[in-house]
Amino acid sequence: QVQLVESGGGLVQAGGSQRLSCAASGRFLSRYIMAWFRQAPGKEREFVAAIRWVISRTWYSEAVKGRFTISGDNTGNTVYLQMDSLKPEDTAVYYCAADPRTLNYELDDYNYWGQGTQVTVSS
Repeated sequence: QVQLVESGGGLVQAGGSQRLSCAASGRFLSRYIMAWFRQAPGKEREFVAAIRWVISRTWYSEAVKGRFTISGDNTGNTVYLQMDSLKPEDTAVYYCAADPRTLNYELDDYNYWGQGTQVTVSS
């Protein structure tokens, strides 16, 4: 069983930065793909970024590429999402997700999810 707990959300002005953290507990997390998704009001949940340490790969959505950075310790116990140059359209609940399988990282069929943390970007 894997548990994920996000933190670091809040209110930030447009152009500012915020760092989200995801504390993960479980076994063999270094083998998992870890990801961030977000869901804005009235919209479907969408992929933001993912990382898989065993192959040293990261992936980003086009909407955040160049502004957001996913990172963490390679034990898989902590995953960060550094968000820079924030825009009002980045306002959403941000979710941490994890899965041990090889899957399409952009689809939200991950096995494990956190409860989410709200990020609000004011204009």
